Amino acid sequence: MSEAVLIDLFGLTLNSQKNYQTLLKTLNAVRFHHAAKAKFLCIMCCSNISSERNGDLDTYELETANGLSALLREFEIVSNPSMVASLYTIKQKIDEKNLSSIKVIVPMHRKTLMKAFIDQLFTDVYNFEFEDLQVTLKGGLLKQSTEINVITTQEREAIQNEIETYLRSLPALKGELTIITSPLISDIFIHGFTTRTGGISYIPTLSSFNLFSSSKRRDPQVVVQENLRRLGNAAGFNVKKFYRIKTDHANAVWVMGRKEPESYDGITTNQRGVTIAALGADCIPIVFADPVKKACGVAHAGWKGTLLGVAMATVNAMIAEYSCSLEDIIVILGPSVGPCCFTLPRESANAFHNIDPECVRLFDSPNPYVDIRKATRILLEQGGILPQNIQDQMQDLNLCTSCHPEKFFSHIRDGLNFGTQIGFISIRE
Repeated sequence: MSEAVLIDLFGLTLNSQKNYQTLLKTLNAVRFHHAAKAKFLCIMCCSNISSERNGDLDTYELETANGLSALLREFEIVSNPSMVASLYTIKQKIDEKNLSSIKVIVPMHRKTLMKAFIDQLFTDVYNFEFEDLQVTLKGGLLKQSTEINVITTQEREAIQNEIETYLRSLPALKGELTIITSPLISDIFIHGFTTRTGGISYIPTLSSFNLFSSSKRRDPQVVVQENLRRLGNAAGFNVKKFYRIKTDHANAVWVMGRKEPESYDGITTNQRGVTIAALGADCIPIVFADPVKKACGVAHAGWKGTLLGVAMATVNAMIAEYSCSLEDIIVILGPSVGPCCFTLPRESANAFHNIDPECVRLFDSPNPYVDIRKATRILLEQGGILPQNIQDQMQDLNLCTSCHPEKFFSHIRDGLNFGTQIGFISIRE
């Protein structure tokens, strides 16, 4: 049984007593079949049903006569001439109730169009079922047209443009967009680490500047892309030349220009105008820059990647590919979980203890506290990076992501539906 039921009444025409009776019959049938179990009943229309007037008929009298007014109070009515604005509002209401199973009752001729919008605005978290809305063909309740089975490329682009335009109009949530930068990075680079403020993502654990979408999250790609567009405008990079790591919690590095692996936790490049980014939500997003050879890199270091040496693997890729020198490479560790909040089973923590006993607290406990930042710095220094060329403090870089919900996303704190911040860098064109 569906948790939410959406009735599409776009193109509604209430121009006769018969049409009011048809609408009343339709809504009564929906209520009868779904009201007992559905937690959200919604009507989507482009005009206000309860205040519409047509011909010589008074709307209030019609509502009273047919019981329509009382029935409408059992439905949430979303009225907006914009299809995307209506569906986005409905999505917010569905997300507020944490629902995922949705039945859409839609006229046959609008079903393909409706699916095209839903594909853009929702993710695989949601399960949709479609049912034909029965309408009369002559002078009927809804303006009827031929069923559309295929949407052309031009129509799909128009839908995409409508969605993008609407999302651009939305205000930033949770404050202004904030980018943390390091004074160690030369001005020939654009770089930074994002926080959670200044985006349009509204789901509590994703709000507001979430920069990653997946089939397991409620933030669709179009919302993440709008957040990224705003970041590109603020930082000054081209979002069309933006590349994220494909996380595997390992140590593979993609050298741009070579064949792209299926997954990798590091990227390096010397291409101007290309922005590369490492994800983070407790794991460390690391940025690398060599102002001499004009090359850069990023890495994603969780506890597994740290032990597998992903940071030095990225450094070594820069040395091998661009002839970088160890003494020229600057490394910035972005915000991550601190030793105050991150524990591992003793067997796993033992590997960090072997790097340096100071990387582990309460080592004799079943789940010792582990400092992945300290371990990363030690491994970088052991690999030949100069201590003064590593920044892991100041500018809010050392704040624990789990301890600061007002600033950062955290998987440990927020669970599976967590948001993602990034560390990014590019060489100016």
